[in-house]
Amino acid sequence: MNFDFSDDQRLLQAEVQKMLAATSTSAEVRRCLEGEALYSQVTWRELLGMGAATAALPAEYGGAGLGYLELCLVAEEAGRHLAAVPLASGIYLAAEALSLGGSEAQKQAWLPRITAGDCIATAALGGAEGYLAGDAPRFDGTALSGSVLLPDGGAADVAVIQAGDDVVLLELSAAGVTREPLVSLDPTRPYARIRCDAAPAQALSGALAGKALAARVRNGAAVLLAFEQLGGAARSLDTAREYSLERKAFGRQVGSFQALKHKMADIYTGNELARAHAFYGAWALSTDAPELPLAAAAARVSATRAYTVAAEESIEIHGGIGFTWEMDCHLHYRRARYLGQLIGSEHAWRAQLADAVITEAA
Repeated sequence: MNFDFSDDQRLLQAEVQKMLAATSTSAEVRRCLEGEALYSQVTWRELLGMGAATAALPAEYGGAGLGYLELCLVAEEAGRHLAAVPLASGIYLAAEALSLGGSEAQKQAWLPRITAGDCIATAALGGAEGYLAGDAPRFDGTALSGSVLLPDGGAADVAVIQAGDDVVLLELSAAGVTREPLVSLDPTRPYARIRCDAAPAQALSGALAGKALAARVRNGAAVLLAFEQLGGAARSLDTAREYSLERKAFGRQVGSFQALKHKMADIYTGNELARAHAFYGAWALSTDAPELPLAAAAARVSATRAYTVAAEESIEIHGGIGFTWEMDCHLHYRRARYLGQLIGSEHAWRAQLADAVITEAA
């Protein structure tokens, strides 16, 4: 069984890498970090224009019609270049939920607008993780009430929200909806608190619906996020290595010191372990295999750990300068922490992994 990507898929990855190197620069990411923009419009426009962001969406709704494997490679490059775009919230979650669980009318109404960049979508499908205690969303069949925390909620026009046993579609400009920007660790992917007071909403009414839809979308997003985390972890290791070869102490490159060699070897080992799990997850996602819940959880846990360790150790390897605002190390640390909580904590995914292993053994 071949778990690698094809030459054509790698060519797409190379083109995305070149585009992001030109558009998702440190200066552009910092512009969003400092609040000058909610997301990088130039990067998002290029990702949509070349069909990279919409690789897995059907062509009849404006997508590229390629597949999940191509989107996995796009996600990896987005993570490597810290792309400040609503890719995870808008594509992995919201657009995927519409594609899998929306009615034909709902798909026709929203997916072409999302793929064209005419509207920004977001989603909260992580169960209680994204809800305010005591005020979880409640849907009565026509209206939504309650509060929810939405990634990229300040820029979004429409949201897909799990409310109990339903997954509903909410226009954020509707009557009864208010939003409040929130300060978060990673302002390049800003959150907002959305409050609904009997706001008009509609349930996604496709063949796959409710909790089953939410679980399927979360599992797919876990695999895609694992690739995004892999890209960030790989870049963290690369920058640490480059700095260790430039910086000298006691007349030697600091990268020649055994303690730093061990740190970088540990980062590499964690990254490669996560990559193996991510490849397995990509196979399960692209083939709609029954192993997807297991593979997704394994990819999620290993990639979350790998990126967190890589980001932390990269700061340590840079030494005192790694803690300063001028270095980009903290950008990866912020993103690692953000991605690690986006669709549920590492602990929640460890629990899913354990359940999946027990089920398989039984």
